[in-house]
Amino acid sequence: MTQIAIVFHSGYGHTAKVAEHVAKGARGTGASVDLLAIDADGNLPEAAWATLKAADGIVFGSPTYMGSVSWQFKKFADASSKPWYTMDWKGKIAAGFTNSATLNGDKGSTIAYLALLAAQHKMLWTGTGMHPSNAKSSTRDDLNNLGGYQGLLVTSPSDAGVDEMVPGDLKTAEAFGANVAEVVRSVKG
Repeated sequence: MTQIAIVFHSGYGHTAKVAEHVAKGARGTGASVDLLAIDADGNLPEAAWATLKAADGIVFGSPTYMGSVSWQFKKFADASSKPWYTMDWKGKIAAGFTNSATLNGDKGSTIAYLALLAAQHKMLWTGTGMHPSNAKSSTRDDLNNLGGYQGLLVTSPSDAGVDEMVPGDLKTAEAFGANVAEVVRSVKG
């Protein structure tokens, strides 16, 4: 069975909801998925490191704060120097997602950071696997309305609760999760 770990930090619950929908999409393909939340102090439980080592694919998730990942995610990334040193994640599929309050919000720099982290671990990066909805008739409820190729992009207005997230973004998260699982399965062979 394909094993996927989703490691993420969520400051207000929105990014956690995205992670849940990415997991739902991956599980829909038959993959086994572990959700690994980085806590408010930037820590990951010790057992989660073993889960990451055993996974066939790792999806990184962070809100975009001030043009990059949250400090909590960065603390996790810095702590990943131990598996980096031993190349524990080498050859695994990697992917990433981010959420911010505005449609752009400099999310691209966060995705680039996540892809660079994966490259440093000698992982194989995969993107969304879908074209954007970019016609005049497109709405925020269409798949990949924000047009991410390199990673999943989600927007949650600063005054929106978790239950007010855009349904199209959550559907896109599920399609993204399914794509990641399919890529992991094809590489794992």
